[in-house]
Amino acid sequence: MSEGFDFLGFHIQWRRKRGTDKWYVYTFIAERPVRQLKAKIRALTRRLSQQDLGSVLIRLNQIMRGWSTYFRHAVAKHTFSSLAHFVWWRVIRMLRIRHHWSWKDVRRRFTTPAGKWLRPAANGVELFNIEAVTVTRYRYRGNTIPTPWILSTNV
Repeated sequence: MSEGFDFLGFHIQWRRKRGTDKWYVYTFIAERPVRQLKAKIRALTRRLSQQDLGSVLIRLNQIMRGWSTYFRHAVAKHTFSSLAHFVWWRVIRMLRIRHHWSWKDVRRRFTTPAGKWLRPAANGVELFNIEAVTVTRYRYRGNTIPTPWILSTNV
């Protein structure tokens, strides 16, 4: 268990919790699903692609939303953050090549007057922020787990 193993896209490993001497079983996202997701994103955001930006964003959102929903029960915050950064740069690079924008043009179109960055959007479809997905690990279910045995109260 100290080396860990991959199962259904997760990497399960026994590690020491930071700051303590206690050991726990952690569930991480394996490397292979991340590589496969990046390959799908690269295929959708080719720099010379002539696809409509709205349809590209819809497909990217579908893929990332499903992927993040599946993996939100793992130790995934850092992975989600790096993937959000990766996707944002892929879309921006695609737009820069397509429209012959300089970096100054990108800043002008994707920042507010206060300097806050905006997410790329087209036709009312905004790029999904995978970084905002809440990670819910090790949820306690207690008495909500259904039991197949009927408890008799007339004893």
